[in-house]
Amino acid sequence: MNPYDIVFIGHMAVDEVHHFGGEVSVGVGSAVLCGALAAARVGCRVAVVTRMSPEDGHMVESLQSANVAVTIIPAPTTTYVKVIHPSADVDNRQIIRVRSAGFFQPDDMPLLRAGVVHLAGISDDEFDLTFINTLKARGLCLSADMQGFVRQGDPESGKIHFRDVADKFKIVSLLDFVKLDVVEAEILTGTRDLEQAARQFAIWGAGEVVITRADGVLALVDGVPYFSPFSNRSIVGRTGRGDTTFGAYLAWRPEHSVQEALDFAAALVSIKMESIGPFKGTLEDVLARMKS
Repeated sequence: MNPYDIVFIGHMAVDEVHHFGGEVSVGVGSAVLCGALAAARVGCRVAVVTRMSPEDGHMVESLQSANVAVTIIPAPTTTYVKVIHPSADVDNRQIIRVRSAGFFQPDDMPLLRAGVVHLAGISDDEFDLTFINTLKARGLCLSADMQGFVRQGDPESGKIHFRDVADKFKIVSLLDFVKLDVVEAEILTGTRDLEQAARQFAIWGAGEVVITRADGVLALVDGVPYFSPFSNRSIVGRTGRGDTTFGAYLAWRPEHSVQEALDFAAALVSIKMESIGPFKGTLEDVLARMKS
């Protein structure tokens, strides 16, 4: 029996979001936070391994309040990210990495047992191929968010450029689950067609592939595509959409069909997108949204 259903690995971060229209919000963010809280708040046993400055330990309080076991790997600084939405298109974002906590090292990882270990990176300064191979050698069921490789930071300006990944074939072949969005799908496969992109990942050796876009989420499992639309009435909480979707999918998938897990994830993230910050609801809220 694994002590955790899911272990999320990734940087905690301060998110400074410039919304289209002029509003600016600053808060605790990151892929690991949004994914872990989505899974924990619907009943999963969740752990988080993060790199950050111990001085910013208050940033993990929301995780601990949700009964997430947190391991902090000390770093000289905590990651700080600026996200700018220059238009009403929520998939059009400019991202600047102001500060970074740096790469995870193989020796950083505690010997945790879990149903799945998810690499929830913000950009390309968290996980390298050596680290991924080390985890795979432990016999772990491994998952990754491709944004942690596609988002490549300029060392001087910090501006994030979305680029193809040289090691994508090696990385993807090691993964049981893959998460990405439509922008990353086009960069990595050359197509914005979700099903075609997912099939390319399957050819490269990925297990289950999940891709989000503005209107919903697609999964490809054993060659069969599934889709579920979002039902959000607002996009104020767009930041963290994919991370939340995938955290919910991983939480629901072990005991449910692909379509059920996808519908659950779409309902949960739809609730999340209607307010700023990570998912704050309950399992009952998600089930009610699914019915409606």
